[in-house]
Amino acid sequence: MKIIGIAASLHAGSFITRLLDAAGGELPPGVGFEVWRGLGEIPAYRPGPGAVPAPARELVTLVAGGDAILLTAPEHSLLPVELTYALDWMSAREGLSGKHVAVMSASARACGAMWAQAELYKQLLGAGAVVMGAELVISPTWPHFDEDGRLAAPGLRTQVRNVIRQLCPAEVMEPAMEPALSL
Repeated sequence: MKIIGIAASLHAGSFITRLLDAAGGELPPGVGFEVWRGLGEIPAYRPGPGAVPAPARELVTLVAGGDAILLTAPEHSLLPVELTYALDWMSAREGLSGKHVAVMSASARACGAMWAQAELYKQLLGAGAVVMGAELVISPTWPHFDEDGRLAAPGLRTQVRNVIRQLCPAEVMEPAMEPALSL
């Protein structure tokens, strides 16, 4: 299984970009993870025949080769226009139809994550994606990452693993613990 990661931020060091990178470290063994970092270069979608610009072609090809998408939404309630362009290119090439997409929205304010996620869900569902995910209402200023960029906060780690669990088929997830026998 291969998951494609997309951070809906134009800033390399943003909280949601760091969250996406750290989420890749929480995947079960045997699950591949590749992050697409071309959001800042994606052009507006232009319908009709003609050459597909290289950044859009790279994205569409990468998504077509993946089994699922893990998308981190902005820390605020507005989606970057470049994300809309990326979704338009994928949608026009049927790249999202039937594709499982998990969205994680992170915001210090509950409404910011909720609004961003609602807008993303609307666009993804309209493109035919199977959408799931979680609104993570967490402060970007709290130390959630260790010095190596891994998730250090146990609660956040559990939330991220729960989102990943939605994407991964049962056979690649950790085996369930056996219930203790009562005597």
